[in-house]
Amino acid sequence: MDLCNPKEIKALLGRHGFHFSKSKGQNFLIQSWVPQQAAEASGAAPGVGVLEIGPGIGPLTAQLAQRGEKVAAVELDATLLPILAETMAPYPNVEIVPGDILKVDLPAFCREHFPGLPVVVCANLPYNITTPVITALLQSQCFQAVTVMIQREVAKRICAQPGTAEYGAFTLLCQYYAHCEVLFDVPPSCFLPAPKVTSSVIRMTVREAPPVPVGDPALFFRVVRGAFAQRRKTLINSLSSSLTDFVGKEEVTQALRACNLTETIRGERLTFADFAQLTEKLQEIRGS
Repeated sequence: MDLCNPKEIKALLGRHGFHFSKSKGQNFLIQSWVPQQAAEASGAAPGVGVLEIGPGIGPLTAQLAQRGEKVAAVELDATLLPILAETMAPYPNVEIVPGDILKVDLPAFCREHFPGLPVVVCANLPYNITTPVITALLQSQCFQAVTVMIQREVAKRICAQPGTAEYGAFTLLCQYYAHCEVLFDVPPSCFLPAPKVTSSVIRMTVREAPPVPVGDPALFFRVVRGAFAQRRKTLINSLSSSLTDFVGKEEVTQALRACNLTETIRGERLTFADFAQLTEKLQEIRGS
C-alpha cells in the first residue's frame, strides 16, 4: 500500500469510516519524498530506537521502521488505531502506543520501550502542540536528536540568530539543549487536507553541554523569559518589571554595565553568552 497516494489514502480512510479532526491538527502526507527525507535525516539506524508522535496512517512510521531498530509511535486519536494496525502489519518492529504525548513520562517510556538503546525522535507534529512537545522532549534529556516537521514560522524562531525578529525565549531554550538547523521546507500541497501554511523539517542535535557554561539554569531561563516578556521595552525596563521579586532597575543597570552592554539595549540583541554573563552578574549583585 502506498501511504502517500491520495486515492489509496481516501480508500483506506473510507473503509474505516475515518473523518479528519481539525482540533487534532490532522494533515496527512501525500508526497513520499517528505517522510523519506525526514527519516533519513533523523538518525534512525540499526541499534537505534525511534519515538514518533502522531503517526497518522503511518507513512513516516514505515520509513522509520525500515531504518531503525524499533519504532514506538504515540497516537492520541483512537479512531486511527485500527488503521495503523492494518498499515503497520508488515513491520514487526513498530509498536503503536495509544496516548497523549504531553502526559507521557518520557524517561519511563524510553526505559520501557527502548531498553539499552540510544533513542531519537522523528515526527510530523500537530501545530497546536509544537512548543510544549519540543520543550518536553528537550528537557527530558532522553534523546540524541529530535527531527520534526513543524510550522515554518516556528522553525525560524527555533533556529533564529540574535538581532532578528524571530529570536526570542523559545530560541534560547532550544539552543541551550541542542544545535538546531532547518533541513527543508514542505509546501501545503504535500498534505491532505492542505494546511494554510508552509511547514519545515528541522533537526535538533542534542548537546552534551550548553553552548556556554550556565551556573544556574533556572535563573538563566527566568532572565531570558523576563527579557522577552515586553519586547518593545529596553532590557532594563523589561527585566526590572518582570523580575520584581529578584532585582530592581538599578541592579539591572549595574549588571548591564558590568557586561559592557548599553542601557538602551533590547533582549533580542543579546547572544546566548551575553545572557549567561548577565545572569551571573545579576546573581553576584543581588548576593553582594
